[in-house]
Amino acid sequence: MAIFDHRTLDRIGRVIRGYLEEDYSTSFKDPDISEAEAELEEFLNSKAQHRTEQFYNSADQSDTPSCPPDLLKDFAELGLLPDASAEECKAAYRYLLKVHHPDRHAGHAENMQKATEKSARINAAYDRIKKWHQAGTIN
Repeated sequence: MAIFDHRTLDRIGRVIRGYLEEDYSTSFKDPDISEAEAELEEFLNSKAQHRTEQFYNSADQSDTPSCPPDLLKDFAELGLLPDASAEECKAAYRYLLKVHHPDRHAGHAENMQKATEKSARINAAYDRIKKWHQAGTIN
């Protein structure tokens, strides 16, 4: 039996989301898919939060990054651990913005509204993380 690390599980989640997102603009949307997507999003966010907590609980004090507590939610929004590099943050930001961009949901008003809200959260989270990285508080 194979054991997957968090990056593998994140990739699987992105693939699943990608398949779901591709179907929005070209086919009939099953009403149950919205509920399933919400459950998937909640599950992935809880996993990101759990990984963050595990990271801090298992790390030595000397290895723990000096990430402010208010940035933990921002890293979780991008699906990253607090020790993610600026390059990893940018890659996650670009990927998530591509997936959740409102233009991809132009045919469905409810999904477009959700995508607009999600994009705003992604942008805000990345802006705060980017400013923190630029301030030189991490490598």
